[in-house]
Amino acid sequence: MPTLALALAALLSARATPTPCHRGETAVLVRVSDHALELCQDGRSVARHKVALGSGGIGKRQQGDGKTPLGLYPLGAPRPSASFGTFVPVGYPTAQQHRLGFTGNSVGIHGPPRGVGGALTTTIDWTAGCIAVGTDAEIAAISAWIRDRRVRTVRIE
Repeated sequence: MPTLALALAALLSARATPTPCHRGETAVLVRVSDHALELCQDGRSVARHKVALGSGGIGKRQQGDGKTPLGLYPLGAPRPSASFGTFVPVGYPTAQQHRLGFTGNSVGIHGPPRGVGGALTTTIDWTAGCIAVGTDAEIAAISAWIRDRRVRTVRIE
């Protein structure tokens, strides 16, 4: 009987594990504390990728600070990039942030620098404020997922 009770407790705790995705959400989610990018589809995480963030930390407010912004942003269409293979524009700063004096541009989700790739590219935070995955295959899969589902937002928290 104790074994049945333990099995039931394990099942209930597994079901209680919260998803990082909001109910019904289809979006890209970047969890800065975990250095993870999650693809959320209908409120479920369908993929997770390790990421590197800005070398200056988080909470971007001005161009050149090396920080990754926090908040909800529109996503642009994935496009080729000479520096990173593929680049997905993030709509930072929002109109409201711009009115508050936030500056900057060219924030995005991208692959590793040309000629570099693998685990080392997500071991340290090295970007100028972007979100970088470790391989070309990862950014290709993320880009295809964004295009196929017409995902329009990224939540960075």
